[in-house]
Amino acid sequence: MTSSRSVLITAGPTREPLDPVRFLSNYSTGAMGFALAAEALRRGHAVQLVLGPAEGQPPVGAEVFAVDTACEMRDATLELLPGADLVLCAAAVSDYRPATSSETKLKRGTLRHIELVENPDVAAEVGARRGETPLVVFALETTEGFLNARGKLEKKNADLCVLNSPLAIGAERAEFTLVWRDGRHRALGEITKDELARVLFDELGM
Repeated sequence: MTSSRSVLITAGPTREPLDPVRFLSNYSTGAMGFALAAEALRRGHAVQLVLGPAEGQPPVGAEVFAVDTACEMRDATLELLPGADLVLCAAAVSDYRPATSSETKLKRGTLRHIELVENPDVAAEVGARRGETPLVVFALETTEGFLNARGKLEKKNADLCVLNSPLAIGAERAEFTLVWRDGRHRALGEITKDELARVLFDELGM
């Protein structure tokens, strides 16, 4: 039986506010992160879940650190990183945020253009600081999936990338491919996110 480890997971979307009622975000539901957390808990590991504003409830037993923005997710993840034995970056972090956020609701006609600034790259910052801690990242791609997944492994300094497509968002089943840093890959076909989590932990020996 595998000994208990500490698993750090990022999950869900981030929200970047324009004003008190509007924000930039994406369609991520957090389901993949929940599946990973549930499988880690099932295997007896401790789970720290840095969670954006996702749909549904996280698995009972996970220690949840709720965040909204990419900057908040970066700060929480890096603070928890030193105690992690494995990091799974499954969150859909917004690449950009508005340069300014109004403290009052923007009225119709007052917002013609939005200036954006780049958000921190959470997975890349983890990769730069992780030391020997294994890092798994996710790549949601619409074209040149393998090329982009391999590029992401290098850019994030990750060990393994889970390649999927937008069809996985909110879906019960989707096609996934595991891509390793050394060039190996394994197509898993169409499976559930729970099944993917089981395969992933088996591959990682945890």
